[in-house]
Amino acid sequence: MQREVHIVGGGLAGTEAALLLADAGVQVALHEQKPERRSPAHKEDGLAELVCSNSLRSDNPHNAVGLLHEELRRLGSPVLLQADASRVPAGDALAVDRVAFSGGLSERVSRHPHIRVIGGEVRELPPPPDLCIVATGPLTGEDLARSLAEAVGASQLAFYDAIAPIVAGDSVDRAVAFAASRYGKGGGADYLNLPLTRDEYERFVAELLAGEKVKPHGFEEPRYFEGCLPIEVMAERGRDVLAFGPMKPVGLTDPRTGARPHAVVQLRREDRAGTAWNLVGFQTRLTWPEQKRIFSSCIPGLQKAEWIRLGQVHRNTFLNAPGVIARDGSLKARPHVYCAGQITGVEGYVESAASGHICARRILARLQGRQLLPPPGTTAIGALLRHVTGEAHPPDYDYQPTNVVHALFPPLDERHRKHERKQRLMARARRDLVTWAAESGVKLGPEPASWPSSELRP
Repeated sequence: MQREVHIVGGGLAGTEAALLLADAGVQVALHEQKPERRSPAHKEDGLAELVCSNSLRSDNPHNAVGLLHEELRRLGSPVLLQADASRVPAGDALAVDRVAFSGGLSERVSRHPHIRVIGGEVRELPPPPDLCIVATGPLTGEDLARSLAEAVGASQLAFYDAIAPIVAGDSVDRAVAFAASRYGKGGGADYLNLPLTRDEYERFVAELLAGEKVKPHGFEEPRYFEGCLPIEVMAERGRDVLAFGPMKPVGLTDPRTGARPHAVVQLRREDRAGTAWNLVGFQTRLTWPEQKRIFSSCIPGLQKAEWIRLGQVHRNTFLNAPGVIARDGSLKARPHVYCAGQITGVEGYVESAASGHICARRILARLQGRQLLPPPGTTAIGALLRHVTGEAHPPDYDYQPTNVVHALFPPLDERHRKHERKQRLMARARRDLVTWAAESGVKLGPEPASWPSSELRP
């Protein structure tokens, strides 16, 4: 008889799964190593800590991640519910006050009658017969990683993620920075923008390339996730790459000149009050002294910057999911063990929550003596599962972590222009989610109202 489900890891995936199972009446033991032990990226004691950006990215359902937001809301996701309650202005992005976000979820877990939180590091896979979820994320401890490797074989790869710095809002020169969102999206002035001329941009890139970087250990080979490249790695690919990437000026006009700047550094607020702002897309492996020197001397408006957090690199561990995870989400070699979150090869906060969500629903179905029909690949959550199972990729695909993107969805039957294609993908996903929910006995919330046409700019 199943006494309780053990969940290892209190990040977004683990917290999502714990609350979903507990709300269904399942007893849950949530194992979280903090505060006894922290990874290099974690600073706070709470559950579901956001260690990188405070943005859950676009909330527009015409984008793949925005559609995933919508589906999780309709499925009753605890993480999305708390994100909405902790929201801060960020254009059409869903950004949160990270303290309120983590605090709200932590309090809900601590008060839940069906959840007991167990502190301390888990060093081995929990033994059968009780079902468990491993949701330890990209910074899985060495002992547990070794236990996992013993179970599945040589299926792990390590590469580096990099996180962006945060600056105090009152230390940004407001005579230089101007408030605006690209194309006036959202509130129209949700970001602070630091414009650069061509000469300023080229000086910044030169300093970036010459700056001292943190060197990896001799036994580690850096393999960066393409969606989260350090800015200096992007700059190494060409001096204009940043101006077409995180520093692109499109949709912005400098009110001092009435023209579009050559490049721009965008700052996104960390809290509603705007006391802290992160440098969008500025994840980096520069040493901390070099970050202070280069960012303060080369980026207009940051000459007197006070740095709340500087960027850093960290290890990322994930499974070769298509080879080691069964169709029901459990490990082929350990059928009582399920995996969720970034360790399965999904990237991003929302994707991790979605992974934890579907994992919990699968376990709930198993406890009820049935098997959950997987969401169709035409939905955002189903498309993410297509990546994890390998269905979205050719047989010779080198499995790598990814965010949810439209490339993971099955193609439409006919060719359409880009904007019309997104609309059709969204309409198909909404229709197929309703059908799947009805066939699977899953309760859905109402479909949201359509987005304003002004928010649908590609």
